[in-house]
Amino acid sequence: MGVPFKSGAEVLPTHTPALLKAAVARAAELLRAGEPVALPTETVYGLAANALDAQAVAKIFNVKGRPARNPIIVHVAGVEMARRCVTEWPALADRLAKAFWPGPLTLVLPRSRAIPDIVAAGGATVGVRWPSHPFIQAVIRACDFPLAAPSANLSNRVSPTNAHHVFKNLGDKICLIVDGGPSQVGIESTVLDLTAQPPRVLRPGMIHAESLAAVTGELANAERGARNAELLRSPGLLPKHYATYIIAHTRIPAGKRVGRVSVIAHDAGAFARAIYAELHRCDEEGAQLIVVEALPEAEEWQAINDRLRRAAA
Repeated sequence: MGVPFKSGAEVLPTHTPALLKAAVARAAELLRAGEPVALPTETVYGLAANALDAQAVAKIFNVKGRPARNPIIVHVAGVEMARRCVTEWPALADRLAKAFWPGPLTLVLPRSRAIPDIVAAGGATVGVRWPSHPFIQAVIRACDFPLAAPSANLSNRVSPTNAHHVFKNLGDKICLIVDGGPSQVGIESTVLDLTAQPPRVLRPGMIHAESLAAVTGELANAERGARNAELLRSPGLLPKHYATYIIAHTRIPAGKRVGRVSVIAHDAGAFARAIYAELHRCDEEGAQLIVVEALPEAEEWQAINDRLRRAAA
């Protein structure tokens, strides 16, 4: 049996092989029944449902209060499953998959008829990703269908990076949260549009443009144009996707009027893993003003700066 933090959703641990096996079986059972469940991924926790079942995906939108125009990334377990979600799989997709999958990279491609309109927000493309977290991989294999899985939080709230964050947002709205530990990446995946020539980054992440360009050759960054398009090709493009003002300090400021100072290591990877947890803590403490120390503009900080700019929009 899972142990809820207080009341509401069942929270299943996964820290032993037996517990992990039981959690996979329970999550797969609910997903096959058309119910959404909260699952860990290496980026952030996701609210997952059968990506091939429009009614199941509609429950994600209802639970989150998600705008219908905001598409959902489809999570797969392997290239073969990814190819079933799209109508075209170019050689470049193969090269990118070999270089970065499983991992925090989403590829946008023309969607197949198997993917319902609601997943793609009515568009002609779908974002697909093979996550590296072993739990969601096991669940997808057990279900034998792909999972639509945006972040497991209410719309315009900070993405969750542990099971407690999910419970705080959705504990009274869903029946199962699987606790797979803290997210190891900490921010959402890089999204690369392969339907554009040259390919363009729709949302930066911890797989940086420089690394992508080593595989793709030419690479465009047309994020602003993509965001203003009538049909969005990726989640995370709406200006208010992250609505909380952010706190993060690598230097301790002087003064007695500061309620609390959070010091995060001045390393992009460590910062990404920690930042959303800090935002959740500020929210829980009722912070009225959150101050951000400016971050470097170097490539490895691009995705984090992107999230900070959207938060301030």
